[in-house]
Amino acid sequence: MDVDLQIQKPLRELVYLELKHKILTGEIEAKTRLMEIDLAEKMNVSRTPIREAIRELAVDGLVTIEPRRGAYVSDISIQNMIDVFEVREDLEGLAAYLATQRITEEEKLALSKIHRLYELAIEARDKVQIVEYDEKFHTYIVTCSKNNTLIDMVRQIQELSLRFRYLYYDDETVFERIPKEHKHIMEAIVSGDAEKARLEADSHIKDLKQFIMGLEKVTRQQP
Repeated sequence: MDVDLQIQKPLRELVYLELKHKILTGEIEAKTRLMEIDLAEKMNVSRTPIREAIRELAVDGLVTIEPRRGAYVSDISIQNMIDVFEVREDLEGLAAYLATQRITEEEKLALSKIHRLYELAIEARDKVQIVEYDEKFHTYIVTCSKNNTLIDMVRQIQELSLRFRYLYYDDETVFERIPKEHKHIMEAIVSGDAEKARLEADSHIKDLKQFIMGLEKVTRQQP
């Protein structure tokens, strides 16, 4: 019995993590119905870990379970995006401020490398790499803050933001602006100007929020 539980537990977790990744990256799109039988066949597992993973994803807010209709990938509303960016403004500004004070020389080099890989992805118009290094850039700054409470708080927000990144990078107008904003944040951190780092990080997130609010206005104007 104990052996079975030990085997089943990592399987449940693996199924959950794989489905979560597919939803966050847009591989499984919003409003898609999650059919247990189909998913079980594709992932070569029984329906039980699929069912349990769907329940966990519902707790995360990534899946909506409707009585008699089944489970669907939750829609991404513009208001959801704005809500997340409002939280990110203060948290990432604080992270940049603390990171500037606590970052090591080795970490400065690592941050510069991540930014350069992001720029190369932008030049290649490789959306998967762009999103990957965008996320790594922000996550690494938070890691450099060396504040475990802040790291835990931002981790959940960053996961939610991953779905949004795939959406706003559909608009290539951001390809020139965002790398410049990232560079300004990085340069402030590397130079040791904590207040400027906070301001640049705040400005970056506010700019993204304004971009999303612009999308909301366009949506409202559509017939």
